[in-house]
Amino acid sequence: MKVINRIHLLLTALLLSCATAHAAAPVSVKASLDSTYLIMGKQTLLKVNLVQDKGTQGYFITNNGDTLTREVEIIGLLRSDTTDIGSNREEIVREIIIQSFDSGLYTLPPFVYVADGDTFASNDLALKVLPVPVDTMTTVHDYAGTIAPHTRIWDYLPDFITDYWWIYAIVLAIGIAVAAYFLFFKKKVIAAVLPKKKPVPPYEMAMQQLNKLKEEKLCERGQEKEYYTRLTEILRVYLDKRFGINAMEMTSTQILNSLRHRDDTKPTTQLMKQILEMADFVKFAKVRPLPDDNVKTLNMAVQFVEDTKPVEPSAEESSETDDDKPTDETSQPKDKK
Repeated sequence: MKVINRIHLLLTALLLSCATAHAAAPVSVKASLDSTYLIMGKQTLLKVNLVQDKGTQGYFITNNGDTLTREVEIIGLLRSDTTDIGSNREEIVREIIIQSFDSGLYTLPPFVYVADGDTFASNDLALKVLPVPVDTMTTVHDYAGTIAPHTRIWDYLPDFITDYWWIYAIVLAIGIAVAAYFLFFKKKVIAAVLPKKKPVPPYEMAMQQLNKLKEEKLCERGQEKEYYTRLTEILRVYLDKRFGINAMEMTSTQILNSLRHRDDTKPTTQLMKQILEMADFVKFAKVRPLPDDNVKTLNMAVQFVEDTKPVEPSAEESSETDDDKPTDETSQPKDKK
């Protein structure tokens, strides 16, 4: 019986101690550095880990404002991060950016946290601030050269152009407009005002080309085929311009038929026949005519053009035509006396 009572007492005491321990779970505050070494002027991160029961109301005591010590400054506070770690407990992590401009070994004071009337302090931290390496200037250096600035194309232009570029742009636009006017519009006006060049009559053109062909003396250089080709081409163009006969697209037979069916060209058909026959012999049968035949053929071509040229009115007919026109004296009535 006594043994059972002792067991009950032990179990009761154990339960009470567990409940008391659970109810009075302590607050834990721990500080750490990303690096215990820091180059002067650089920055590093200081972390403060706080573990406590959920819903615990507390605060950190800050007496130094924006410094941890006289040599170590607080640059900024990052956002706190809260994590649920189970058993109704949570962990709060606060990150602080610190910086120092004085080299040396410094002891950072603990962070003090107050919750439910109790005070909890973190561990101390040691921070070693290293000086910045300085060039000892063992050798004498000359002054550094100048750095060439980035230049653009208009940097090479004179100031009077870059400052008043808009004036030059306007002048250029006006110049282009004036040039376009003279090139496209004024040219048409001038062409309309100037008298058109009088076309050369078919008779004169044919005679000029026949004389030129005679002066070239192609037959004397053995170019009979070229000679007769040019001769017939001159006559074909003449027939087209003078009578409207499309001789350039006709054969020799078709040309002769066209001449026979016209009253104004029928008498000259025999001349054209002899010319075309001789030309066909030379061009297609490769016959080499005698020099006299070449001259004779050219003379027949001249005779054909002369016989078919437009007939100019005689002097009497011209005077009669002029007489038929009313004069100022005859056209005006005479005054009555």
